[in-house]
Amino acid sequence: MTNGTGSTEDLPGRSRRRFPGISSRAYEHPADRSALVALRKLSGFDTVFKALSGLLPERSMRLLFLSDSVRVDDEQFAHLYAMLRDACYILDLEKVPPMYVTQDPRPNAMCIGLDEPIIVVTTGLVELLDEEEMRAAIGHEVGHALSGHAVYRTVLLFLTGLAVKVAWIPLGNVAIMAIVTALREWFRKSELSADRAGLLVGQDLQASMRGLMKIAGGNHLHEMNVDAFLKQADEYEAGGDLRDSVLKILNVLPRSHPFTTVRAAELRRWASGRDYQRIMDGHYPRREDDKDTSVYESFRQSAGHYSETVRTSKDPLMGLLRDLTDGAGDLGGKLRDRFAGRTAGGGAEGPDGGAGGPQTAG
Repeated sequence: MTNGTGSTEDLPGRSRRRFPGISSRAYEHPADRSALVALRKLSGFDTVFKALSGLLPERSMRLLFLSDSVRVDDEQFAHLYAMLRDACYILDLEKVPPMYVTQDPRPNAMCIGLDEPIIVVTTGLVELLDEEEMRAAIGHEVGHALSGHAVYRTVLLFLTGLAVKVAWIPLGNVAIMAIVTALREWFRKSELSADRAGLLVGQDLQASMRGLMKIAGGNHLHEMNVDAFLKQADEYEAGGDLRDSVLKILNVLPRSHPFTTVRAAELRRWASGRDYQRIMDGHYPRREDDKDTSVYESFRQSAGHYSETVRTSKDPLMGLLRDLTDGAGDLGGKLRDRFAGRTAGGGAEGPDGGAGGPQTAG
């Protein structure tokens, strides 16, 4: 698969670039990156997590996968093992993580572990994706490993299970669920980062898009269309009034992953931007400079990202935030109008954001 010398790798009909010494900062979503940099800079953070290793069932999980799943190597699922080694080569991850295929009809994959990451993919995912789509999916998980996400994902899985066990204790579940909710919010952002890593490995945006569509709608590509799928993301973001904005927040809170159309739209946006092109041209942050990373700079980039999101978003709640930031008066009136779906002119908004009522051509 790889030539082991140059910066590109030959495949049938195309070549792919590799990224020696690339830092995960190159592809991490601003919200994900700022949270991780802050955690890594905290004095004693590593010590605390190592102390937790006695409580977290990591050894049990490793034994479980070893005994009840199929280890990916040269003798079993050799094609997946080639993709795994290839992904580690492209992202210059020196140690190839152990990988297992586990019987589960639901298409899924995860990267977990405290001391060392392990990657687990389900049979549902293996059967659903073609070779290039699977390459992006494995690159996604290797991106999690390179970013150090496995530690936090393991803690999230542990606390989610613990919350169920202590649900009967008064207020006990509240405290744990507060942490779980915060971790889920971070993990949703980390998924956007890992999607970017998957694209850097596969270097085939259409394959990444197809994989996300299949996760949403199954193996029926002949019935689906990438442009129409992405229009769903636009409709989701812009549709409705403030009531819908609140429902969107409530719908996503229990999820570990962002909605699939949103992931596809985010990835296409990043792929068409300057940052992706600079990485492909060989200009990217290096791992050797990670120790000099500024916490302030990461938070500044994160704040800039959120400001841009508020400025450009079509979501009604983001529109209200823009109005408030611009010094708009009559907050009560604006809230009342937005929840009622009325525009500033007093009419009800139609599905396209204009006046209500049937739309006719001409």
